[in-house]
Amino acid sequence: MPELPEVEITRRGIAPHLCGQRVTAVRVRQPRLRYPVPDDLVQRLPGQVVLAVRRRGKYLLVEFAEGCLLLHLGMSGSLRIVAADLPAEKHDHFDLVVGAQALRLRDPRRFGAVLWLDHPAAAHPLLARLGLEPLEPGFDGAALQGLCRGRATPIKLLIMDGHLLVGVGNIYASESLFRARIHPQTPAGKLSKARCERLASCLRETLQDALAAGGSSLRDFVHSDGSAGYFQQQYFVYGRDDEPCRVCASPIRRLVMGQRASFYCPRCQRK
Repeated sequence: MPELPEVEITRRGIAPHLCGQRVTAVRVRQPRLRYPVPDDLVQRLPGQVVLAVRRRGKYLLVEFAEGCLLLHLGMSGSLRIVAADLPAEKHDHFDLVVGAQALRLRDPRRFGAVLWLDHPAAAHPLLARLGLEPLEPGFDGAALQGLCRGRATPIKLLIMDGHLLVGVGNIYASESLFRARIHPQTPAGKLSKARCERLASCLRETLQDALAAGGSSLRDFVHSDGSAGYFQQQYFVYGRDDEPCRVCASPIRRLVMGQRASFYCPRCQRK
């Protein structure tokens, strides 16, 4: 599933093509996605001007004067800028046409979403309970310690809880914990102020490094121009079970937490 860096890279890729442009057509080829695509988008959006493209967690918000279009990539979706007259392929389910170009959603598994949100969008149930943004200025060691205080939840599961901290999926949680030298099963409430500060810093650094590398190209993720990211070439632990740690050469171990595979170095990462 695309995580925060991939969604942010997508936002940066599509925004220059959409902002300030007037919608000329909407094409819905498959309305049965994760949620039904609203029936009235074909009539509602043409003539409206795109004011901004924002991201909240793993959701993209295409803003108009009357509301915004919420887009989610699901497990396998991608958003690309294509020529408006480019023939659609089997899994191309939605086009937002702006003149000679179109924003096209391709989603083989159909777990993505295309929804209309009235203002204020932040009050919508999908957005209202989202947690802190790890790349925003307000996220630091003190904020992370506040989330951890009194919780016995393993720290890896806590930083992946979107109600507390948004956009940190399995890959970047594993990589951030390695950089911070924290075992993924460490109870969150036992982390000291210093360890929380280090982990908050490592979360930001890992996500920023992934952005700089163009994200991770696992399974179906591609950029808005069809190119691939390469952050996976920099992984310290994710997917490297039984391979030597890049720091101490100990074999990387794998365990299952919250029904997800977790990877860590038993020597570098301590509870």
